[in-house]
This record gives sequence, structure tokens and C-alpha cells, in this order.
Amino acid sequence: MTVDDVDARLLRALVANPRGTTLALAQAAGLSRNTVAARLARLEERGVLRSEERRIDPAALGYPLSAFVTVVVVQRLLDRVADALAAVPEVIEVLGISGQGDLQVQVVARDADDLYRIAGLLLAIDGVERTTTSLVMRRLVEHRVTPLL
Repeated sequence: MTVDDVDARLLRALVANPRGTTLALAQAAGLSRNTVAARLARLEERGVLRSEERRIDPAALGYPLSAFVTVVVVQRLLDRVADALAAVPEVIEVLGISGQGDLQVQVVARDADDLYRIAGLLLAIDGVERTTTSLVMRRLVEHRVTPLL
């Protein structure tokens, strides 16, 4: 699933103008409109381009606190734990990790009391052995992939 130089030009144009039309992306990338349309379709088909969901700042929805919770689980219950985590609205991402824990769970909360409530929900999930919560103090680098292009 490699990206060639033409794909990289197109992806840079898409990052710079996520709502750009095929024609606008073609002009920005120096490609024909048909090439852009075909490449976009191929990138989506190959899973290079993921969901078109726009990134929404949770703070704008009343969730200014963000935390990462490292979760240790009973391995045979991992799928059940993942399903239960997906049912918690404040859980915005779950990653399987190596190291001291099994899962890295990103959560958002309205305030410290709400974070305490959410941590309790996670601990109450059958199969969760223990958790460690780290509060995000400041986001220093936003999510990005452009430098990889």
C-alpha cells in the first residue's frame, strides 16, 4: 500500500484544501481532473484515505479535558472489553499497545469530576484489571501525516 509521487502531490493538495473540488485539487497538484478522480478513487479503495468525517474539537462540544487511559485487560476478554469501550461516548479512540498496558484509550471529559466518573466506567468493564490515567495538559503537535509525504 505504497504511495507514489503523484499520489503524494494529490494528498498534499487534499490536506491543504480538504473540501476542494476535483478540479481545484487537480490545479493545486498540477494534474488532470481525470487523473485526480481516478487516483482519489484508488486511494479510497486501498484504504489510504479513511473516513471523511471532519475533525471536531471536543472542547466545542463541552468536553475541554482530554486524557489517555492505559488499560490492562484479561487477554481472553479483549474483544469484549473493546466492544464495551466503544459503547462509552466519551471514548474517542482505542489502540492496542505493547508495554505495560494492553490498550491506550483516549477519553474526553467535561471536568475533573466527569473524568473521575468516566474512569470508574472503564474500571467497571468486565475484563479490565486496572487503569492508569494521564491528563493531557497541552497539545503541542496536532495530528498530522503531511510530513510523511
